[in-house]
Amino acid sequence: MTDFSRRHFFKTAALPVSGLAGLSTAASTAAAPAPVAVATSTTDPSALRWLDGSAPELMLGATLGLPWPRGEQRKGQDFRAVDSQGKPLALQTWPLAYWPDGSLKWTAHALPAGADTGTAPSIRPGKSAAMASTRVSVKEQADAVEVDTGVIRCRLPRQGARLIQHIERDGRVVMGSCTLIAQTDDKPDAEHGAVTQTAFESRTTQLSVEQSGPVRATIKVEGLHRSAAGREWLPFTVRFYFYAGAESVRAMHSFVFDGDDQKDFLRGIGLRFDVPLRDAPYDRHVRFAGEAGGLWAEGVRNLTGLRREPGAAVREAQLAGRATPPLEQWGAQVRKLHHRIPTWGDYTLSQLSADGFQIKKRTKAGHGWIPAAFGRRAPGTGYIGGAGGGVVFGLRDFWQRHPVQLDIRNAHTEAAQVTVWMHAPEAPAMDLRFYHDGLGMETHEQELEGLEVTYEDYEKGFGTPVGIARSSEITLWALAATPTRERLVQMAAAVQTPPQLAAAPQRYLHAGVFGKLWSLPDRSTPTRVKIEDRLDFLFAFYAREVEQRRWYGFWDYGDIRHTYDADRHEWRYDVGGYAWDNSELSPDLWLWYAYLRSGRADIFRFAEAMVRHTADVDIYHAGRFKGLGTRHNVQHWGCSAKQARISTSANRRFYYYLTADERIGDVMREVLDVDQKLDEVDPVRKIAGRVDKGPWPARIGFGTDWGSLVANFMTEWERTGDVRWRNKLLRGMQGIAAMPHGFFTGSGGYEPTGPNEGALHNVSGDKISASHLSAVFGGMEMMTELVELIDVPAFKQAWVQYCDLYNAPREQQVKVLGAPHGGSPVLTVGHSRLTAYAAAQRRDATLAQRAWREFLADERFGAKPLKTTRITGPQVLNPVDEAAWISTNDTAQWGLAAIQNLALVGEHLKD
Repeated sequence: MTDFSRRHFFKTAALPVSGLAGLSTAASTAAAPAPVAVATSTTDPSALRWLDGSAPELMLGATLGLPWPRGEQRKGQDFRAVDSQGKPLALQTWPLAYWPDGSLKWTAHALPAGADTGTAPSIRPGKSAAMASTRVSVKEQADAVEVDTGVIRCRLPRQGARLIQHIERDGRVVMGSCTLIAQTDDKPDAEHGAVTQTAFESRTTQLSVEQSGPVRATIKVEGLHRSAAGREWLPFTVRFYFYAGAESVRAMHSFVFDGDDQKDFLRGIGLRFDVPLRDAPYDRHVRFAGEAGGLWAEGVRNLTGLRREPGAAVREAQLAGRATPPLEQWGAQVRKLHHRIPTWGDYTLSQLSADGFQIKKRTKAGHGWIPAAFGRRAPGTGYIGGAGGGVVFGLRDFWQRHPVQLDIRNAHTEAAQVTVWMHAPEAPAMDLRFYHDGLGMETHEQELEGLEVTYEDYEKGFGTPVGIARSSEITLWALAATPTRERLVQMAAAVQTPPQLAAAPQRYLHAGVFGKLWSLPDRSTPTRVKIEDRLDFLFAFYAREVEQRRWYGFWDYGDIRHTYDADRHEWRYDVGGYAWDNSELSPDLWLWYAYLRSGRADIFRFAEAMVRHTADVDIYHAGRFKGLGTRHNVQHWGCSAKQARISTSANRRFYYYLTADERIGDVMREVLDVDQKLDEVDPVRKIAGRVDKGPWPARIGFGTDWGSLVANFMTEWERTGDVRWRNKLLRGMQGIAAMPHGFFTGSGGYEPTGPNEGALHNVSGDKISASHLSAVFGGMEMMTELVELIDVPAFKQAWVQYCDLYNAPREQQVKVLGAPHGGSPVLTVGHSRLTAYAAAQRRDATLAQRAWREFLADERFGAKPLKTTRITGPQVLNPVDEAAWISTNDTAQWGLAAIQNLALVGEHLKD
């Protein structure tokens, strides 16, 4: 296993020793490294930690979010940072969220590049240290914005094709014109004759200065891709991040597919820039990072391996990336004839699958390519430049997001051209068409027949990719000289696993920022040990499945599969609604609560990749379904169930608050108006006997619909303090409280806009209704936070009643409601946490015992051993370690129930 594989969670899961003990020998052959210990301080609760265990080798600048208990820090509070020894550090602070009383709930903090933080820096209230002479500054001009980090100066035009005009260092241009480019085919490969390709280039429509220092500057560039013929499409957003003292720039690129999936086959999309070259060809250096800290390093004109000897000092200098000695010190023959040595102008590193990359080169366009090197998984970092300076460029999640490609062109001229391809043009073009034709499914009844047999909710025209997005993270260094081999390897590691500061789990728990549904791991009793072991096992299983099943690729990386097919020894990747999971039953929430309580880096990285995927690919960012997400399907966008339960901010707010990530913040704002779509795309439009909306603009369910909206509105209220969103929540709470059976009324008429926006109205009369899905898409988590933030006693009573009665015996349901609620019992284990919540609220020991009986009743998790079975031979393509009893629905809900029951009624757990 490579060093980069060890550092990145999706290759191998870090598992505590107690969890590994339960694995079979076969499943343990590729043993995972021990998890990074969570550094905590018994003397300083404000001490932070580096997520991956130690201070970074390269400090490029850092940003994190920190929680604060209600009422502890006032709005406008200053903060200061100190290193592990108490020495002051420069700091920039801004608010992320507020408590209802206006006090700070979350703050974001940035530290400068090069800051020597030690292993446990801290941030606390107080006057921030004065900035040193090196700070980042932003100068706004009529036609451009200039950002100066104190080391490099970047000029960003407000209009035109270029995102960056140039980057200077020491008064010299190190990086030139930077644009976005795209290539499309008019038909898929090898279908219907010759393919016509069209090239597109970025056009900036808006540039915004979001932050201007002194530690961190953020510039947001928005625009479209434009062809020579004038067609504009593929809207994009690029944020550039600059830190004081940095020689690097981080770019977060996002684009939206808004074309015709029958005609627009996107082949390549990338970032292209120029690198001026002033050194002689033999003092120009090309580098590509490889596996296990390896490096492919050559000169544009190589001076090694020649028939004649240039001299050891000459060879050593070129190999090290230094300027070679003066020509007069070279061997006579090479000094005289070095111009006869070929110059290699063009280089490509292409990673077209998760398991193989190739480096090739040629002297220049029009000449043949020469295979240069091969490898398995490239970390996606390269360099072109000379002893007098150049550019390092890196694309995060490089091999995981295959097909990808790094191009260097014209390195033999005065200006090389680099393209960081986020989708490689050497690979086949993207084919985003729906995967089947839907023949024989023209009527509503036929569509339901398809749902019955393949669990696929098909509807003509709904399986569209129009509006899906993808984000990519690129880092650029403008250097004064070719970096040493060791330093370039460090840069590649920083690209693949960006250093992240975090608080200890105890701090998040004490602040109460994500409610009271989790606690710290506790192995004090045999039953607790079994639960913790199973939590560890399940995470390790999925982390290993990502690698074993190769759940990688441009559109796929970050998601997991839904249901297993034990007959084929394969996940049901091609069966209707059983394939990609798309946040079904909240694996996102399971992962984030697992991280909060453990502080484990491997869980954080897993959840981070899932956030990136679900926030981009599983949500529509434009078009007919904008703001809605897509239920599980063979293709991420294939299912006709376009629902707020997938796009809900409940799945994304954790990452936003922990990292202050602006892209995720944008996505959570995009879904704020999704309630206006719920009549046009009614989630239960195909269900017979559904309740009509009455005289109101829409009809929505109280669980998967309104519960999802709660997360959106609550997050925006926290972020801004705008009472509009509180009032929208309040009206909904009051509406449910006034229903004849509270949450068991099931649904209501809804007003998404207007003076009474957010109001819910009874359209069901005295009917009783419940769904097994109502509480399992963030409903449990959001309602329990909501009742703590807005005091509506009748609403809280209705919620506690729902939690008590959902899993209650039938006779108890009849006694309280007058009839059974009708909800399916298939998620009894998952709903045990609702029972536990009701028990905790009522301080009811008997109810708490019922919660544990419900939780421990499922033999799939109560009796199945923590091991996998090795399948080999002709039954499978490759040997696999399978656990056929595991499904993602059960895993997510069992994991959430385990974590929450321990927190709510852990004292009632008996051995």
